[in-house]
Amino acid sequence: MTLRIGNASGFYGDRFDAMREMLTGGELDVLTGDYLAELTMLILGRDRLKDPGAGYARTFLRQLEECLGLAHERGVKIVTNAGGLNPAGLTDAVRKLADKLGIPVRVAHVEGDDLTAQHPGSLAAHAYLGGFGIAACLREGADIVVTGRVTDAALVTGPAAAHFGWQPGEYDRLAGAVVAGHVLECGAQATGGNYAFFRDGDVRHPGFPLAELHEDGSCVITKHPGTGGFVDVGTVTAQLLYETGGARYAGPDVTARLDTVRLTRQGPDRVRIEGVRGEAPPPTLKVGLNRLGGFRNEVTFVLTGLDIEAKADLVREQMTDASAKSLPADVRWDLVRTDRPDAPTEETASALLRLVVRDPDQETVGRALSSAAVELALASYPGFHVLAPPGKGAPYGVFEDVYVPHGDVPHMAVLHDGRRIPVPPAHDTAVLDDEPIAEPSLPEPLPDGPRKRAPLGLVAGARSGDKGGNANVGAWVRTDDAWRWLAHELTTDRFQQLIPESRQLSVTRHLLPNLRAVNFVVEGILGEGVAAQHRFDPQAKALGEWLRSRHLDIPEALL
Repeated sequence: MTLRIGNASGFYGDRFDAMREMLTGGELDVLTGDYLAELTMLILGRDRLKDPGAGYARTFLRQLEECLGLAHERGVKIVTNAGGLNPAGLTDAVRKLADKLGIPVRVAHVEGDDLTAQHPGSLAAHAYLGGFGIAACLREGADIVVTGRVTDAALVTGPAAAHFGWQPGEYDRLAGAVVAGHVLECGAQATGGNYAFFRDGDVRHPGFPLAELHEDGSCVITKHPGTGGFVDVGTVTAQLLYETGGARYAGPDVTARLDTVRLTRQGPDRVRIEGVRGEAPPPTLKVGLNRLGGFRNEVTFVLTGLDIEAKADLVREQMTDASAKSLPADVRWDLVRTDRPDAPTEETASALLRLVVRDPDQETVGRALSSAAVELALASYPGFHVLAPPGKGAPYGVFEDVYVPHGDVPHMAVLHDGRRIPVPPAHDTAVLDDEPIAEPSLPEPLPDGPRKRAPLGLVAGARSGDKGGNANVGAWVRTDDAWRWLAHELTTDRFQQLIPESRQLSVTRHLLPNLRAVNFVVEGILGEGVAAQHRFDPQAKALGEWLRSRHLDIPEALL
């Protein structure tokens, strides 16, 4: 008995046509859509300040207007977290849409995640719920289930639990579904999108992934026939490492052991996932807090030709003097040396000097900064110009997470007929396993041989991402010999040598031998989270690609 679950959205703004593509491309039982991220919750929170009836992903409603008839004809259930901060509001909108289209569907929703009232000062405070509220809705006949903040993997664990009759405590099965959900959650990232070895296939228009789930929790990751992109062990490995930490991947339903995952190629565009072990979930639920942190502004000065450092020093001094009466609380300068000597184009002769300011007062980072920069137009370094004039200052957000006991969160399934079913906590203190996992043994090192200075990326793939203010970078290799080298070479010390930003930060390395992977967690590199835009790459999306570009002494046998 196989359950085919597909995904049609990895974020709010993903490919609009993906829902239709998934419904028409092949067999499917359930279609999921993941629209939420830490930044999205802040955006929806600001929407709801302007309009109390807002707070959900409106794109989903427009997609459904085109596709609700298709889903109904094919008997495909739809499960989505597009409800955001207002799942009841989106549910009502879906019902009105179905009535307008004359399509008889039963729409249910999950609520209880909203803890904003318990956290004064936050714009939005939402607990990450598990999948059993979704399962309750589906078991009671829902055709569409709308949720607010659930874990991304819950969009898969819920339908799987409903279909196979799983109960809380069936940890190995639930862990298998969590791993499948984690692979699906970011859409085309599992089918060649954002993939280190993207030249292995045609990724101009990758299809979206689906999982063929089995009753024992194992699955096959694949995609609809004839769609673009590709699925192989590497694309699945990359997504498994995305936004994870150590061997334990904790969630509200189960703690999945990533060190037990086994991947095998089953055929073209088919990768089997099996062997996943599960443990009890932790005793608390994660709650994401979003608040407004103040206002920020930025201006990028273009420095061209000779004397780049001296030009940068001059404009820094001028801007500092001009801002002395109302100096912003936080000032950051970054000089990016994109210039080269004797350049054939003006662009390649130019460097970029980026100024970012933050302050609780919008005026301090708005008009004051704009005036200071504009007034230098004819009175600064030769060739003065900026990429764009600074604006009036924009609000920025701060993300942090706290943890509350399961019992403090009123997880509720609200059915299509108005009935409300409380969802009991999945946590069981009697079976909690909080013993540290022993560090895996290192493989035998490669024998000595000639080495060549070359980029790490010739041997290893990588994927990176954000969790609040932290970033993770997972690096993996595709052969056993390469793993014998990587496990010994890419230590925490070596990582910090290659990524200078991390040298003053706490960096933890986790070994995942089954995946031939090492995963690094870099604490605090993203400041107060993506909405604060602390660094050039605020979500650490390209941190892994930077790592791959760094040069090491690599055994020639691997090149």
